[in-house]
Amino acid sequence: MRKYIFLALLLAAPAFAQDQATDLRAAAGCGPAETKFNVKKEKKQHSASQPEAGKALVYVFEEYRSDPHYQTLGHVTTRVGLDGNWVGANQESSYFTFAVEPGSHRLCSDVQSVFAHNLSAAAGLVAEPGRTYYYRVIVKDDEPREEPQLRLNVIDEAEGLLLASKFARSTSKAKK
Repeated sequence: MRKYIFLALLLAAPAFAQDQATDLRAAAGCGPAETKFNVKKEKKQHSASQPEAGKALVYVFEEYRSDPHYQTLGHVTTRVGLDGNWVGANQESSYFTFAVEPGSHRLCSDVQSVFAHNLSAAAGLVAEPGRTYYYRVIVKDDEPREEPQLRLNVIDEAEGLLLASKFARSTSKAKK
């Protein structure tokens, strides 16, 4: 009897570990792994938005750094999550904005790819009403002997406004 219980536990262990990993990713701010996005970039649309009344505004920029002399990930799509739900996605040299309720939040970004499924990063956000926050997602794929990396960094307002003037605005929809 003990042998069968042990075997059942052994067979259930990978699923249990996967459930724990999913829960930890959600706690870090990421949405469900199976959600994929289509992204459109509006290259001529550059604007500075204002927060909605009683809310904060978040800008998220994606920057892709690669070496043109070797095979890279290609056109990378990064998803952005807030408190366990995806709020949108970007592609290289683009940005999008979203409103957020005041309070403590967790922001997550990861690469939407079957090849680079472990590229993700997270950051905390304490949002105040009427304020604007700027984050930069950097996908670094420029060293032939190193694994690609993803970083999620807070940037200041001046840098955020400058990037908004140079980067395309993106819109995204979850694929069905």
